Amino acid sequence: MLQSLQEDHKNIAKLLKVLEQKLAHIRNEKAVKYKLIAHIISYMQEYADRFHHPKEDLIYDYYVKYRVVEDDLSDQLKKQHQRLLEMTDELSDILDIILLDAVVPLDQFSDKLETFIKAQWDHLNYEEDVVFPALKRHLTEDDWRAIEQSWQHGNYEDPLFGHRVQEQYKALSERIKLSEPHED
Repeated sequence: MLQSLQEDHKNIAKLLKVLEQKLAHIRNEKAVKYKLIAHIISYMQEYADRFHHPKEDLIYDYYVKYRVVEDDLSDQLKKQHQRLLEMTDELSDILDIILLDAVVPLDQFSDKLETFIKAQWDHLNYEEDVVFPALKRHLTEDDWRAIEQSWQHGNYEDPLFGHRVQEQYKALSERIKLSEPHED
């Protein structure tokens, strides 16, 4: 389970890099395909907020209940997950307005996008640097089996990075492939 979460983090990092590029274009007053940004935010809502974060919460709750005394870790992560969910929903709403050709001040949008990107990076780094090492140290193979058995969402196929890219994410998938370094 932890390996799949780390793979998700690598994939989310790819999306954040695309968002950083788009943010730079917006700030430099270059043309931007807002639909691509909307697809990234949609993915974050569809996959990260509905499957990735609940899986992390399940693991952290187990960890706090059976392996540690204090619950700062789980509490902090749940607050981060809730904040990210709210930020993602807010960005989605703004993008819907932009895609309907309504006027939205670009400085307001770019500030919200920058805050979102920073919060996502901070969250990923906190999990990778603090949380995951603690889980590796303290959870046993039996713990991982118990956690996997209590996961209620089944094996959800990632709609962007899974074996089959869903139609709505095909352009985004191609964009990510273009931005990745090529091995010669």
